[in-house]
Amino acid sequence: MTSREFFTLDDFDFRDKRVLLRVDINSPIDPSTGHILDDTRMRAIVPTVNDLRDAKLIMIGHQSKPGKSDYTTFRGHAIRLSNVVGRRVKYIESLFDSKALGAIKGMRTGEILLLENTRFYSEDIALKDKPVDIQAKSHLVTKLAGAVDYYVCDAFAAAHRSQPSLVGFAERIPAIAGRLMEKELVMLGEIMTGDGGLTAVLGGAKVDDSIDVMKYMLEKGTLAEALTGGVVANIFLKARGVDLGPPSDKFLDKEVPEHAELVKVAKGLLEKYPEQIRVPHDVALNDDGKRVGVPISRLPSDLPIYDIGLETTVEYIGRIKAAKKVMLNGPMGVFEMEEFASGTEEIMKAIAESEALSVVGGGHTAAAVSTFGLEGQIQHVSTGGGALINMLTGKELPVVEALKKSKKEFDKY
Repeated sequence: MTSREFFTLDDFDFRDKRVLLRVDINSPIDPSTGHILDDTRMRAIVPTVNDLRDAKLIMIGHQSKPGKSDYTTFRGHAIRLSNVVGRRVKYIESLFDSKALGAIKGMRTGEILLLENTRFYSEDIALKDKPVDIQAKSHLVTKLAGAVDYYVCDAFAAAHRSQPSLVGFAERIPAIAGRLMEKELVMLGEIMTGDGGLTAVLGGAKVDDSIDVMKYMLEKGTLAEALTGGVVANIFLKARGVDLGPPSDKFLDKEVPEHAELVKVAKGLLEKYPEQIRVPHDVALNDDGKRVGVPISRLPSDLPIYDIGLETTVEYIGRIKAAKKVMLNGPMGVFEMEEFASGTEEIMKAIAESEALSVVGGGHTAAAVSTFGLEGQIQHVSTGGGALINMLTGKELPVVEALKKSKKEFDKY
């Protein structure tokens, strides 16, 4: 038995047992072809699938939501999963009716089933955020819980949600963290320990999230310093009284409509923590696709800001190399354009080469890790978006609370 607050795969013998595995394989899909464009989340669950190879494994998950162009069945996911895990994943075109239950009952050890998209069934949406005991009485949970021995959750990316397929089973059968869930919680837990040794690199365009993370960690004493880039840096530059110029301001008006309020919050943080928040000394402007580096003193500009500058990049790299722990959320600029990728790429390479405990997260950030060929070189690339931000700002994650509660309930097993 582990000493963790939740069960892990090390706590049970799953041989010949029916195991229900809740995954998050919600993937980007080309609406014109139906092809899955990225299988990162599928690859993330491979360690759990491998550790359950002697079980009868039944997978459930969701894809998009009603009304969206990528709201589709799991037929294509089963094919892609088969390639990713190196074993046949059989698609069952239902979730908890007699066809699905019959398929589960007839399984042999080592077989894998993928049941239908849970979002096709109204309960998983209609009972969202209802009391967990009500979710546990849903048809989805009642039927499937009665057909399996254990519930394993590896859906960290959905851990901030409270829905029957995520939290309901923990009330009825032992609920266990899969390898991905376990790693996410352990690594992020270590990052969050309050020893004041963390360097957080905060970029991208989700400024409100970055400011929430920065504010929480500074107040908690977790953060040694915050290095800002991307649109986050632009907000903090404005908070320092820097006039960015019409193109950058126009971008903020369009993409960050609440930016005036965020500038006020950023100004308050700069006044309270002047030595811990770093903003760029220089930036890269986009002159019709060409990179033009300028110091902040040369702003405002009629050209838009697309990256942090060379001097800022060098300074940030030095700070990363000196850090005990590093967390990166969000790119430093428009890395999708090669001319403006260097800020993000060099910062990520520094993190990969650092001896510090390192975690990167966020959808665009994970994409950048792949773009620059750094997969496997950074200690942990989080699969979470909303779940990651919630954890980094000290909010409870319903799925984690359900796992903890289940351990207390079923610890006698």
